[in-house]
Amino acid sequence: MHKSVLLEECINYLNLNEESIIVDCTLGYGGHSSEILKHITRGHLYAFDQDKEAIQYSKKRLAEVGDNFTIINSNFVNLKDELAKKGIQEVDGILYDLGVSSPQLDEASRGFSFHQDAKLDMRMNQDQTFSAYNVVNEYSYEQLVDILYRYGEEKFAPQIAKGIIEARPIDTTLALAEVIKNSVPFKYRREKHPARKTFQAIRIEVNNELEVLTKSIEDALTLLTPGGRLCVITFHSLEDKICKNIFKNVTSISPELRALPVIPEEYQASYKIVKVVEPTKEEIEENQRSRSAKLRVIERIK
Repeated sequence: MHKSVLLEECINYLNLNEESIIVDCTLGYGGHSSEILKHITRGHLYAFDQDKEAIQYSKKRLAEVGDNFTIINSNFVNLKDELAKKGIQEVDGILYDLGVSSPQLDEASRGFSFHQDAKLDMRMNQDQTFSAYNVVNEYSYEQLVDILYRYGEEKFAPQIAKGIIEARPIDTTLALAEVIKNSVPFKYRREKHPARKTFQAIRIEVNNELEVLTKSIEDALTLLTPGGRLCVITFHSLEDKICKNIFKNVTSISPELRALPVIPEEYQASYKIVKVVEPTKEEIEENQRSRSAKLRVIERIK
């Protein structure tokens, strides 16, 4: 079963109390949400996910803990609008766990994994028609190189893009992984799985992950009450950079003002950075998927 990464740390830094109103933007299979629910017996949890299988599973899991939750079947980019429909304008805490959930990776048919054979898919939202198949078989050489560099930080992007175009049509995950393997130098294949970065890049492209994340985090910050906290768990440098930059912007004051002996109240930052946490050695040993995780915590102060 999927193990929630940095679970205790999230519960700790969300500063939960019985009456907290909390949003889990990435419900997944309910690991963080079910734990949050235990702490907010008189509060309410709003949980977002676009994956119908995950929702079905989590609904049962959360119902075993309490009934004070609402699951919203939507992309977290719609966070503000969807909460507004429920009459919610402010909340006490928000959590994002940005990793692909283990069941999505483990279930071959979803096409996220380069270890198991399946049709090329990678859609987080199964109602969406655009999939990894479209990216792999329809994008031009230039487009492929661009997304592999940008979203995969893949240094062999030109060779891999060329390999993909020559091998078309490519229908399955293992066929794609094989093309990638044959496109890169032998030494590179020995380091880590050579398809890792390309699969990441295609997944980000299919689900428009980085643009969606930027908008959602910016909206999330405006929903926090003073004293409310936002916790974001990232799993690769691109997500982490977005999060770090947004947090830096909202906690900084302009350099001209920093020299003043007293900074007027209205010019002081509205947020403060609380902590950056990485998994312990024990957690990494227990759950390999946590090794690249990083939790960033920010609090609204006014």
